[in-house]
Amino acid sequence: MSNKLKEWLSRFTLFWKERTKKQKWIAIASLVLFLLITGVAIYFATRTEFAPLYSNLTPQEAGQIKATLDQRGVKSEVADNGTTIKVPKELVNSLKVDLAAEGIPNSGTIDYSYFGKNASFGMTDNEFNVVKLEAMQNELANLIKSIDGVEDAKVMINLPQPSVFASDDQGEASASIVLKTKPGYQFSDQQIRALYHLVSKSVPNLPTDNIVIMNQFFEYFDLKNNENFSTGTTFATQQEIKKQIERDIQRQVQQMLGTMMGQDKVVVSVTADVDFTQENREENLVAPVDEKNNEGIAVSVQRIKETYSGKGAQPGGVAGTGENEVPSYQAGASETNGDYERTEETINNEVNKIKKHIVESPYKIRDLGIQVMVEPPNPKNPNSLPQQTIDDIQKILGTIVRTSINKQDGQTLTDQDIQNRIVVSVQKFNGKPTFTEPKQTIPMWVYIVGGIGLVLLIALLILLWRRRKEEEEEEEEDILEPMVQEIPDIHEENETESTMRRKQLEKLAKEKPDEFAKLLRTWLSEE
Repeated sequence: MSNKLKEWLSRFTLFWKERTKKQKWIAIASLVLFLLITGVAIYFATRTEFAPLYSNLTPQEAGQIKATLDQRGVKSEVADNGTTIKVPKELVNSLKVDLAAEGIPNSGTIDYSYFGKNASFGMTDNEFNVVKLEAMQNELANLIKSIDGVEDAKVMINLPQPSVFASDDQGEASASIVLKTKPGYQFSDQQIRALYHLVSKSVPNLPTDNIVIMNQFFEYFDLKNNENFSTGTTFATQQEIKKQIERDIQRQVQQMLGTMMGQDKVVVSVTADVDFTQENREENLVAPVDEKNNEGIAVSVQRIKETYSGKGAQPGGVAGTGENEVPSYQAGASETNGDYERTEETINNEVNKIKKHIVESPYKIRDLGIQVMVEPPNPKNPNSLPQQTIDDIQKILGTIVRTSINKQDGQTLTDQDIQNRIVVSVQKFNGKPTFTEPKQTIPMWVYIVGGIGLVLLIALLILLWRRRKEEEEEEEEDILEPMVQEIPDIHEENETESTMRRKQLEKLAKEKPDEFAKLLRTWLSEE
């Protein structure tokens, strides 16, 4: 290994000594420039650039955020006398979303002050407010796009007009957001809560009640109330459950028809009538054991049968006037024949005694309506959608309605009832939200480093080419020098018999090498 290293070192030393002074300076300058560019690139690539995360914070909020960042292992700086927290620039958006999901900070607003750098000296207050609002909307849209499941976002913010009187109500802001979500992605309650909290903290005086969020499929994302339900919130709870039922059915139909027609070709609306009545009853029922004959089981049976036959007095006379006569009983005047029969039967039957304690849960769908709008393949021609496709959509919706409505005892839904609850409209869509695809930009320093590297590569190739050319020239000189020394100048020799014979032999050797070889063998054999 050491011999090979010495060999390479000797070759490099020899190569360096053979270079001219100009070539040596060019090589040293190229090496220094390459090392300088590499060092600068490494410095900017590894340097941590801090940017404001939150500003206008109280000491308690700054301490809360600082402690949270330290627990996560995130580098942070405190500036502006403890009212601003700075973190690495590449982590600003993700940290804002994560902290917003945890409800941090409790107050304060996100810093947008750097957008004021675009304001010119002669800009009026109204123009500056427009620029500030536009910057706020764009920055908020960029923050929302960093959430998982969101491809793009458009934000519209309405700020209240400031009042000149301090006693007047300043009003509240409102925000409308349209999201472009990934197909089939389902947002969790925590993500929706984080999104509402992020928007509320990004805009001054913006409560969550004034925020509306929907996606490109016209699905609304509502903020759920985590408080326990009470009598005062019963109506709100029922409305939330009703919306949840409608939303679930709407998403199911939207996903199914969107797969068949295209997600941007179908719009679904669902209205439901939900029964919130909760019934608690107790039933005590008696049922026969033998339901076919409507009879129970005979536990005990008693039958009594008496008969009598004989002579007796003929009925007659005045009632109760004779001796030893029973009052009010008609006495007989003479004897006569008579029969007497008595039959008595007593049966004790056992029956089924049923006791039921029934608690019927609420949230039954009493009625359901589904409205579907479909855009035909050719929006300008409604007849481009085949009637068979419309019939298939109606059959799908009919099955959903038939299986979703709660059926009472003996109640059946006819085909006409199903058709009355379904509407399928075919028409062109107007006003669909459009999203511009973001352009992928490459940083300028990549072009600079690439250009310098290309220049260095070209210079190195030129040096190698020149070195190769010089080596080839040196090899040609080494070959030509002995040839010039060995071959004498024929013009300087005298024309003698020996020289003429030598020329003839050289000519014979060039033109007829086989005969020249035979001649040599002949001479050698003679000797």
